[in-house]
Formats: sequence, C-alpha cells, structure tokens
Amino acid sequence: MEELKYRGKKREGRHRDTWDPFQLNPIGAEKESKRRCFQLAQYLVAVIVGLAVLTSAVVSKGSLLVLSTMSSPTSLRSPKEKQFYMLMLVFCLVFPNFLMLFKSLWKCAFKSFIQPNMKTLFFVCAIECLVSLGTSVLVLVVMPQFDVLTNLFISGGVCIVSAILQIVFRLQRKTWKIVFPLCSLILTLAGYCLLGVDFYVRVSSYVDRQSPNCFIYVGLGIFSSLLISLCWWENPLQATNRMQEKLSELDGFRDFVFVISSILRIIVIGGVYLIYYVLIDKSIVWADFNMQNDDWLLLQTGLGLLFVQAFCSAACHWFGVVACKIHAVRMSFALPVCCAGPATLLLGLILFITEVDKLKGAQHGSIQEFCESLVHLSQTNTTPVVILEITRSICRTSLNSYYLQWPFSMLALEGVCMWSGFVTCTYYVWKIKVQRIERTSQLFVRRLYESAFIDLSLLLNTKMKVPRARNQESHDDIQECVIYLCATMWHETYDEMLKILTSMFRLDRYRGDPKEEHKDCFDFECHIYVDDAFMTDEDTKKRLVNTYVDDLVDVVIEVYRVFTNKEPDDVSIIETPYGGRLMFVMPEGNMLYVHLKDKGLIRNKKRWSQIMYMYYLLGWKGYIVKNPQKIPRQNNPCRASLISLDGESFLLPQYDNDYKRKLISDENTYILALDGDTDFQPKAVILLIDRLRMYENVGAACGRIHPTGMGPMVWYQKFEYAVGHWLQKTAEHVFGCVLCSPGCFSLFRGSALMDDNVLKRYTTTATRAAEYVQYDQGEDRWLCTLLLQQGWRVEYNAASDAYTNSPQEFKEFYNQRRRWGPSTLANTLDLLHSGGETVKKNSSISRLYIFYQMFSVGSSILGPASVTLMIAGAFQFVFKITGTLSIVIASLPPVFYIIVCFVAKPNNQITIAAIMSVLYAFLMTASLFSIIGDMVIQGTFLTPTGVFLVSMTIMYLVTALLHPEEFVMIVYGLMYFICIPSGYLLLTIYSLVNMHIVTWGTRESTKGREVKKNTNVMCDRNCTICCWDMKCQITQETENLMLQQITGQSAQHAPNSLLTNQETTQQATVNLELQVKPDTNMEETFERAQASPTDKHNKTNRDRDNDTDYSSSDDSTEKKSLSMSAIDDDDDFSLTGVPEETEELHVSDWVKPVKEEFLKKLTYANMRRNLQAQIRYTLRNKNQDDLCEELVLMLTDTLNGELSDVGPEDVLTKSQLEELQYALTERARRIIKTSQLNRLEKRVMRAIEKTLTAPQVQKLDEGEQDFWNKLLERYLKPIVDVKAHQEEVTRELKSLRNKAVFLYFIINVLWVVATFFLQAIGNDVISIKIPKYYPNGTEADDFLKVEPLSLMFLLSFAVLLLMQFMAMLYHRVYTLIHVVSYRSTEKDYKQKDDEEDDDVLIMENHSANGLVITSEDLSH
Repeated sequence: MEELKYRGKKREGRHRDTWDPFQLNPIGAEKESKRRCFQLAQYLVAVIVGLAVLTSAVVSKGSLLVLSTMSSPTSLRSPKEKQFYMLMLVFCLVFPNFLMLFKSLWKCAFKSFIQPNMKTLFFVCAIECLVSLGTSVLVLVVMPQFDVLTNLFISGGVCIVSAILQIVFRLQRKTWKIVFPLCSLILTLAGYCLLGVDFYVRVSSYVDRQSPNCFIYVGLGIFSSLLISLCWWENPLQATNRMQEKLSELDGFRDFVFVISSILRIIVIGGVYLIYYVLIDKSIVWADFNMQNDDWLLLQTGLGLLFVQAFCSAACHWFGVVACKIHAVRMSFALPVCCAGPATLLLGLILFITEVDKLKGAQHGSIQEFCESLVHLSQTNTTPVVILEITRSICRTSLNSYYLQWPFSMLALEGVCMWSGFVTCTYYVWKIKVQRIERTSQLFVRRLYESAFIDLSLLLNTKMKVPRARNQESHDDIQECVIYLCATMWHETYDEMLKILTSMFRLDRYRGDPKEEHKDCFDFECHIYVDDAFMTDEDTKKRLVNTYVDDLVDVVIEVYRVFTNKEPDDVSIIETPYGGRLMFVMPEGNMLYVHLKDKGLIRNKKRWSQIMYMYYLLGWKGYIVKNPQKIPRQNNPCRASLISLDGESFLLPQYDNDYKRKLISDENTYILALDGDTDFQPKAVILLIDRLRMYENVGAACGRIHPTGMGPMVWYQKFEYAVGHWLQKTAEHVFGCVLCSPGCFSLFRGSALMDDNVLKRYTTTATRAAEYVQYDQGEDRWLCTLLLQQGWRVEYNAASDAYTNSPQEFKEFYNQRRRWGPSTLANTLDLLHSGGETVKKNSSISRLYIFYQMFSVGSSILGPASVTLMIAGAFQFVFKITGTLSIVIASLPPVFYIIVCFVAKPNNQITIAAIMSVLYAFLMTASLFSIIGDMVIQGTFLTPTGVFLVSMTIMYLVTALLHPEEFVMIVYGLMYFICIPSGYLLLTIYSLVNMHIVTWGTRESTKGREVKKNTNVMCDRNCTICCWDMKCQITQETENLMLQQITGQSAQHAPNSLLTNQETTQQATVNLELQVKPDTNMEETFERAQASPTDKHNKTNRDRDNDTDYSSSDDSTEKKSLSMSAIDDDDDFSLTGVPEETEELHVSDWVKPVKEEFLKKLTYANMRRNLQAQIRYTLRNKNQDDLCEELVLMLTDTLNGELSDVGPEDVLTKSQLEELQYALTERARRIIKTSQLNRLEKRVMRAIEKTLTAPQVQKLDEGEQDFWNKLLERYLKPIVDVKAHQEEVTRELKSLRNKAVFLYFIINVLWVVATFFLQAIGNDVISIKIPKYYPNGTEADDFLKVEPLSLMFLLSFAVLLLMQFMAMLYHRVYTLIHVVSYRSTEKDYKQKDDEEDDDVLIMENHSANGLVITSEDLSH
C-alpha cells in the first residue's frame, strides 16, 4: 500500500506540469537492495562450512590417533590385530599421494604438459622424499611408541622451519610483527624440551615400566618433525623476491613433478614400513594377513577407521578451500582449524569420562589400580575396543606414577607450547584477504595435503602473500577493468528495446552513483548498434531514420525519465561514414552510444555489427590509447553538456574511458555481447567479470539464458533451455569447455578476441557453401570455435541470469532452428576435425573430451531413428501389431516429410510439420503409456526401459530441486516430452533439407521499410525563378505566417509567439531547394527572406543553414550564456564559455527530425520538472535540504512567472531561453547569498545551465572519420553479389544439402534396418537375457529378452546422462560457493557525506594520478 501511495504522489507532482503525467515503469527499474534472506543464508553457509572443517579435522586427527594407539607395541590387542592396524596406518599416509598421483596423471595425459627442468625436478623430489621419510618415521615408528596425548601434541613442532624462514627473510610488513615467528620458534623449542623432561621423569619414576629406549624415539620424533617442516619451504620463499624464476619455472611443470614425487613418496612410506617392521623389529607375520571368517570385527574396525580418516582428511581440505572462497577465512577456516587440536583433546576427555564406566571389571579406586586392572580386560568381548585402548594409552603417562604425578603438568604445558607455536607461526592467516572465487593455487602453495597433520597442513600451506590482481575490495584501484556493453538490434519492438535500455541504466546506477559504495570497481560504456536504421522517403527522396529508430529514441527518453524524473540532458548527434551516432551521458556519468547503420553504407546483420564494434573498441580505441597524441582535444572541456547529473565534472566523458584504458591492459578489457532484447541485472555482469578476472585463460564466459514469452512454443523452449543449461552446458564446463557462448549475453576478453586467427579470421566473407552455413548462420558458435582452437577457455556461470525473448510462433521457431542446427553441427565437426591441434593448444580440452563430443554428435545424428523406433514401440503396444510392421509404419511419416521438404515451399513445409507435430504428440502420449503398460505386464519396473524411464524421471526431479528458483520448469517437461518427435525428427529434417536457405527467417519485418510521407502539405511545386530551378513547399502549419508576410504585416509588430512542438519547422516557411548551385549573394537573399524577425535580431555575423532549427540552437557550440557571464568578475569560470564563431556544420536530412525529438525537453512542462530534479540531485549530498527546497520552490515560481503565457507543450525560442536563464540565475544568486552558502553557487548555476541545454550536432573527429572510412573499405563494405556468383553459391549450397541429407538418411536408415532385422529374426535367436526381478527383490523364473542394439544404445545414453548429472552436481557446488562469495561482497547502498569543497571545481583526470584541474586553470 505504501508503494501505491508513493507512486500516486509522484504522479500528482507530474500532473501539475502536464496533462499527460502517465509513464511506463519498466520491471526492475527500482533500486536494488540486499535481501535479508540472502544475508541469513550467507551466515548459515559460513557456519555450516566452519563446522564441517572443525568436525572433519577432529575426526581425521582422532581416527589417526586411534590407529596409532591400537598398533602400539603396548596395546592390549593381539599381534595379528596390531599388524593389521599398522597396515591401515600405512594406507592412511598413502591415500593422499594416490589422489595427487591420479589428478596429476590426468592433467599430464589430457591437459598441457611441459618438459621439466631436471635440476629443479631433482631438488623438489629430494625435498619430497625427506618429507615423506619424516612423515612415515613419525607416524609409523615413533607415534606407536608414545601415548595418545604425546602423539596429539608432538605434531605441533612441524612449523619450526617455516618460523625460521620467516625470521631470516623478514617477511613481516611491520617490524614488530617479527615477534610472532620468534615466539613460535621459542615455544616449539620449549615444547621439545618439555617432551624430553617428561620422558625422563617417566623413566626415572618407572611409569608403566617405561624403557630407557624411549629417548631414541624422542630424538627420532624431533628429527622427523624437522624433516616434515621442510614440506612448506616454498611458502616463505614465494612471499619474497628470492628464487622467483625457479618457482615460476616450477609452476609450468608442477603436474609432472607431482606425478614423480607422489610415486617417490609412496615408495618411501612403503620402504620405511618394510625396513622397520621386517628387518629391524621383525614383527610382521605374512600369514596373519590371510583373514578368516572370525576376523570380521577386525576388518570392520580397521577398514572403518581407514575410510573415516582418509575421507575426513580430504573433506577437511576441501571445506577449508570453500571457506576461503566464500570470504569466511576467519570464522570458517582459521578458527576451526586452530581449534582442531584442543577440540580433539576435549572430545577425548569427554569420551574417557563418560565411557570409562562401561569398562566392566575395571577397578575404580586409585588411578594406579585402575590402570593395572585394564590388562585383564583385553580378552573380554563386551569391552569397547577403542575406549579400552585410549584409556590404556593414557595410563602410560605420569598420571600412573606411584611416586610423582606433578610431571603430568609438563605434558600439558608441552601441549600448550606446541599449539601456541604453530598458531603464532601462522598468524598471517587471520589477516588474509581473498577475492571472490579465488583460485586454489592462489590460496595454497601445494595441492597435496598431509593427512596425518591435516590442521597444521592447511594453515602452513596457506600462502603468506596471496598473489592478487588489484584488490577489488579497495576503492584505491578504480581502474581495474573496462567493459563495453555492445547490443546489436535488428527490428526489435518497443517492449524489447525497453528491456535492454532498462538493464543498461540499472548498471549505470549500480556503478556510478557517488552516494553508494561498492567493491566491484569497473568502468563501462554502452553501445547499441542498430541494423537497417534508415529508409528513403519516396516523395522527397531524403534519407531518414525509420520507425525502429524512432521507437528507440522514445525508449531512451522514457527510461531516462523513469530513472531521473527528467529528460536527457546531454545529447549529441553525429554523422558518421556508416550512418549516424547518438551520444548520451547517462544519469551517473557513464556513456551511451547508439550507432545507426545504413545498409547502403555498411554491411548489416549481427556478425558484421560484431566486427564493427570489435574493431572500433579494441582496434581503434586500443590504438589511440597506445598513442595518446591521437586522442581528440576539445577547445571547450568544461561545457555544460559534459557535466554529469550528479554535479561532478568529468573531462570529456566520451573520451574518459579512453584515458582510463592507458592503465588497463587488453587482458582487462572486456566486451559484453548483448542482443537488443536482453534483460539482466548488474549482479549477472559482475559474476561473469569474476570468471575472466580470476582466470587468465578464460576468453569468454556466458550466463544462464532464460527464454521469455507466452504460448506452447515458449513452454517447450523453457524446458529445453533449462535442460541444456542444467546438464549439457555444465558438463561441457566441467569436462572441457563450453562450445557456444551465446551472443545474447556473453562476456569476452579483449586480448582473446585480438588473438591470432580470431578476430581477423572472423572477418572472413563467406564464399563457399560450407562457409555460409558455419560463418553466417551461427556466428556466436563460430567465434567460440575460433577461441577454443587458439587455446582460450569458454566457461558457463549458472548464477548469471539473463532473459531474452524467444520465438512464440511455430514458423519463427523452425526458422531459427533451421539456422542453428546446421551451424552447430558444422562448428562441432570443425572442432572435432582439428581436435589434435586443439588439444595441444587448449589445456582445458582433452582427448577424452573430444571423445565425449563425438559421442554426443553421434547421439544427435541418431536422434531421428531413435524417435522413429520409440514411435514404433508405441504402435506395437497400443495396436498389438508385430515389431517389424510397427517399424515400417513408424518410418512412413519421416519419409513422407522428407519428400514434402524437397518439393514444397518452406512455408508449406512448416505448416505440414505443425500438423504432424500435433499427431505425433498423441503418439508420444501413447508411447509413454506403452512403456508404463509394459512394466505392468512384466510385473516389474526393473526392465531396461523401465529402469531408464524411472531413473531419468528421478534425475530430472533432483536436478530441478537443486535449481530451486527454476523448479517450475519441470512442469514444462511434459510439453517437451510430447514434442520430442517435432524437435528431434521433423525439425532435423526441415533444417537439413533447407540448409541451402541462408536468410535468417526471424524478425523479417517490413515496418522499418515504411517511408515517411509529408503530411499537411499545401503546396509542393517545382518552379523557375530568374532562370533558377526551385522547389517550393508550403505546409499547413505555416499558413498564418505566410498570410502575414503576403499582406506585408511587419514582423516587428507581430506578437512574440512561441514555437510549439508541431511548429518547430516554421523557420523553414518556404523551403527553397536549389536544383542548380546559386551564387553566394542569391543564397544570402533567400536566407534573409526565410529568417524570422527574432532570428534577424539575434544574428551576429553568423550564417545559418536552411535545414537547421532556430529554437533548438543547432550549433550549440556557438551558444553564449548571458546568465553565466553575469557572475562576478573575480570568477571568470564559465561552463559555456565557447568561441562565438565556429564553422557551420552541414548535416544530413535525418539529423533534423531526430534533433526535434530531443528538443521536447525545452517545453514548459518538461523544463519545470527538469529544473526541480536538477536542483535536488545537485544538492543531494550537501546536507542543505532547507536550501534545496527553497531553491526548488522559488525557481519554480520564477519559471512560472516568466512562462505564464506558454502552453505545457510549447518549445521555447532561443531568446526566451536566454531571458529565462538570466532570471533563474539572478534569483538563485540572491537566495544563495541570503543563505550565506556561496560555495554552492556554481553547483546551482550548472543545474540551471543543464536544464536549458539543447541537443547538439557535432562533427566526427578527423582521425576517427579516417578509421571508419578505411574499416568500411577493408572489411564492411556492402556486399554486392553478381548474379553468376549467387547462382554458383546456390548450386553449392544445394549440393552440400544433398550430401548432408544423404549422410543423415543413410546412418539413420542403417540403425532402423538393423533393428528391423533383429525384430524379424526374433528375440529367441538373437537377444540378451537379463534376469527378471520383482520390486520386492525376488527373482522371476523367466528372463527379459532385449535386443543387443537397443540395449547398447540405451546404456550409452544412460551413461551420457549420468556423466552430465555428476557434472551438474559438481558445478552446483561451485556455483553456490560463487553466489555466497558474491553476496558477502555485494554492493551495499549507504549514504555518505560529500566533503568536496565547492570553492574549487575539481575535474577528474584518471590518466594522471594526483593531477587536479581547477577553475583557475580553465579560466586562462
């Protein structure tokens, strides 16, 4: 209700100014805000991850301690059990090395491989062997000799080398922080000393008959800890400038090093085990490894502990990585890991206290009697084995001493010292700052974790100095990246244009509002490329913009009005070699360019628009950035049209990003490709930026595309898009690379597009039949193919949502897929053909991925045959006919449609396809019931077809549940199912047979070709005056003025009438167009005859063009502000101080009507609203609300008084604008002077000036003019095909069509024929017999007989779906991580005070740090 009242209040305010206060309010125009549920979910995820890290670390450490305790020589277990538990301990150490070995082998075999440097390889392998030796000696030899508490504490000493290196290299940014590693070193050494003293007391006190040999194991423990601490040698070194070359070199072949080192580590672990227990201890009895039936408890306990320890170690490592990536380093990573040791101790004590009573038979008197009684419990079957062994191990400490028990405090103090030592050594972890979705290699030094010391391994492995690009969380690094939003338009409707413009203005508000702090620092420009933007008037033969451009201009004005409650301030109209350009400064200062393409001057269609903006933004703008002297210089850098709405000044905003790009490389220059109907939120763009910002090899990233619209065809596409993104795109992303990044919403890296064989190859003009199919029918997929072949990765982000209109009519849908189908097949085959070279260049594409794509292509090729056989199954079940006959009947409709497609016209083909689709829908419904009926007849769903159907249904349901915001898409699954024959059979036939048609077939509207006719024309004649051929045209609107001129009425005595919106062409009362060029005197005579009296009065030695508009002040650079010149002489700064005499611009016919549309801002109604909005926005941060409202009230009264005789839709003349500006300026100066706030004067003056600024006609810079001329000549000149070439291409396309149809036909016919003959032979002869089971698990007497081909295809398809499902699960997890990470750094809208001193106008110059331009500099 509050929102309704708010909108009503705003409408009432507009209603005071105009009789037409009604406006559109596009969905999503409201300001974004953080949702409380997302904040709660973020904290909940962080807590869950932190608990997972803590729990897995505690369980991992606890299970390892239990295994070492149960394999101890002093354990109460039998020798056979001890031997088995020791083997499980070996496997615990080996398991992480096996994981690393397999992962590294995968990357070496199927990814990139670099020849290693042998010296570096030998050095790393030597260190890895020493580390493995220390780990195996400590865990396999030393720890079984110690008690469980000592084993828990002794592992803390593995940080000693890291502490020493931190001290030696002085890695602390602040000198006093060297205290942390010093304390760590001292505490660790103290812990070792206490360890020695504790065991000395035990030996001297005869605790548990402690042998003096224990000192050997104490020494071995300290020595092995030193060896283990070498594991993280690379961490301190990478934080310094030492050995950078070696470390960089190591990064290149790290995968191969891990392969060798993992094998060596496994060998060393096995060698230590065999050498000690076979040669030294001689305790291994090989026969005891033969397990008997009565050893089931032993197997269960040992394997259970092994699995728990291995799984929890890996889980702890993974959850630790997740915690860092979601920006919960302290709460979910550092804190849980640091508390893992104390938590393990606490858990052990709790278990000891609560479970000790279950030890039946133990004496509960003194501690000595209790420990002695435990020996007699080893043979009791009811005794909990783990509790017994832990209790027995605790009894080996000084607590069991008959003489002195105080030394137990030294053991506790040892634990405190060791724990404090590694916490102080890893103090830097608490201060680490990471970006969103930080790469694991940038978070941790090593991929391998040490499962025996998982908590210490995670902390010591965290990089001391995380290498980051410029920190996106800091406002100091503003120029992190530049994004060019490029939307291509082709006959979009008004509503579609409204979507893309609203999205761009949302991004402008997200990025540029100085009131709002955000952490996603980027700069952007918006570019819209309108194809087929011009038409020729059939009467005047003038080249004018068409109705699509008219709609676009209306949309820009409407959206600007919705976001700012005012008209666009800064509008420039520029003629270009390709047509024209409209330039806008958006509300927050970002630029919006609308490029109008004339198909008579430049090639139209999407691919050529993409080439156009890639060469312009990457080629030309990149060139002028590298050559700063090429950047145009203006004589008026402070003119009002270049001051943004927020009151801050920018130096030439259209060149602002050009200056910024000097500090930004091509790698950080991005292009966001959009369609003219795309709708997106700023979040979607930021998530795509993250992918390219963090991963340097990513050349493009796309988001989740949602089709919009209504009707059955849209429902079908909704589920089709959902399944395609849920399963197919995620599988491509996980297993290799996404093959197609759609042009409706994709982010491309500038350096990737500029790479060899990408953009240059993309400019290739199709000349052969295959090129027409691959290049022009699916340009987005071809561009991605070029990127993949050059080694760039293409990714998919499921959280980046974009919405685009989809075909709603059957015909439009079929025509769209007619283009997409052959293009997809052509590009995929091209990629597979170059698979060998692509695998070498692209580290993300493996041979297995190439095989996966081959299998996918094969499945799609067999789609028609599979659908035919499915329909045959329905015939067989429903009509009770034989299998062979059902196949013949099911094959007739496809054959019929193939013939129809060859002989009928495309429109008739689509009509027949629509009719057949309806009939097939009924058959598919029967097919579904036939499968269900077959399961009923068989009495079980455990048939191949039944299992496949049930499992596929469950899989889709689970997939939909994992996409909760899209779960409703599952409803459209039924529509998708019954339309399978239409989509996979009829559509395939239609697209193949019509492959030779290369027109788009969508948005083929004639609306844009409608010509504009002059209305209300009273006279339109060709005349001859004084031997001059003239064209005289008189309109009805000028009738009164003509009568006045004919009767000789003096213009000086005429009333000072105003120009209405319809009267903006009155200056051209009689448009006299010379057919023969006259001399200068004659031209001046006609100009004087046409000029109005007011124009004559204001004219100061300037020539005016016939076609220019008087009231709009077409040559805006000649405008002189009277009010600004009235400012005190001490302040010479003028926002509109420009030369009075400039060269006249000769503009084309299309400029004037476009300019007139923007002149509506100078009507009384709009001007009043604009002035109020400007004042409020200019003073929004100045804490001067009273002054602001007083200015609004008083200046509005002044405006009303000056324009009391003006209608709400009347456009003011130039003289009226100057008089109004003078009156407003004087009134504002008096108010400000009264309020004693002179520092705000210039802001208010700028607001008034911007309110009265007219649209400007500008001239294109000479350098850019030359660039466009050469670009058009070289790449974009309109193609003029001769008839012979067209006939040749048509002939080649038909030949290609025939070959493709024949290949498809043969493959599918072979599959159907093979199935037919198997049916004819009978299941009794050739079949696979599968045992039949009922749902209750009992086996039936008979068997299920399945054809080999059908079973093979069914299993293959099931394996493919299973792979995609597993990839989806993996991708979902990392999407969740990215979303939570984004929400934790999401833009937070907060008010902040603007402390800027208004006495000095600061002009931002991003190209020079510390350089400020003040008003004093501009006055000279």
